[in-house]
Amino acid sequence: MQKFLGIDVGGTHIKCGIVTMNGEILHQIKFRTSELQVLDSFVDGFTKIVKDLLLEFTDVRQVGIGVPGTLNKARTHTEELPNVPQLNHVNLLERLQGALPGVSFRLENDANAAALGEYHFSGQPMPEDFIFLTMGTGIGGAAILDRTIFKGGDGNGMEVGHIMSEGGKRLEEHIGKKGILNMVSEGLLRHKEKSLMYGLELINTKVLVDSASQDDLLAKEVFKNTGRLLGEGLVSIIRVLDIKNIYIGGGISASFDFVYPSLMEALTTHLTPYYTSALSVKKAVLGNEAGILGAASLCFDNTLQQRET
Repeated sequence: MQKFLGIDVGGTHIKCGIVTMNGEILHQIKFRTSELQVLDSFVDGFTKIVKDLLLEFTDVRQVGIGVPGTLNKARTHTEELPNVPQLNHVNLLERLQGALPGVSFRLENDANAAALGEYHFSGQPMPEDFIFLTMGTGIGGAAILDRTIFKGGDGNGMEVGHIMSEGGKRLEEHIGKKGILNMVSEGLLRHKEKSLMYGLELINTKVLVDSASQDDLLAKEVFKNTGRLLGEGLVSIIRVLDIKNIYIGGGISASFDFVYPSLMEALTTHLTPYYTSALSVKKAVLGNEAGILGAASLCFDNTLQQRET
């Protein structure tokens, strides 16, 4: 069976997986992004990771890469990657192909790739039109219109994390990983010993989810606020695109059950029955594997229609 290398470049980790056409991950490895950020050349370090994997899996000759930011329309070089600035304005495709002749590379925005992964490998019927959001270090977005990725005029539509939110801040400043943890820090100043998180040396999103699961009031307050802000941002996106199917994935999506009530409250408050009567908001099935699977699917599919024929 044909195999592909899918690489999900994130602000925290770079995840790599050998993937079959059926979506089975045969081998998976991840690196902290910071390990490459200390090198003189991030691209050289990244190329070495790819080369080492291809030397181990010699039958893999196609590589799909999802990156957290904007690309040129031809998908040959990066533009702006706020969480991985070392990759800003890099002719990544040429660099990789020059170092690894005979290997085919495909580049795409990571949220677009994750949406493809969900469409192909979720194991459930998917609508022809849907919005896909990734919640992690930042907030990513993708839209599938008539079973085709919507890329916008110059190739970078659906930068959801950068829409303006309350207080003059971008949405991902509020509810990206850093923003959510800032809410926790500010809340601990008010709640102090009333929270299970008070006095802990390390607080991350997993601790936050665990605390909410134990009815911690601060954790629930943080997720309630997160859902409200996300919902308010989605109102504009839904009205602009007229898409009523929403899927939410990414590392922070583990909090979906806690975010959902306030998210839906914001949507039902600010949308009319035309939208809410058919509105569907679901947690993405693939979770943390969506990035790798989506990146791998770039190798065999440029449009969703081709997969079905």
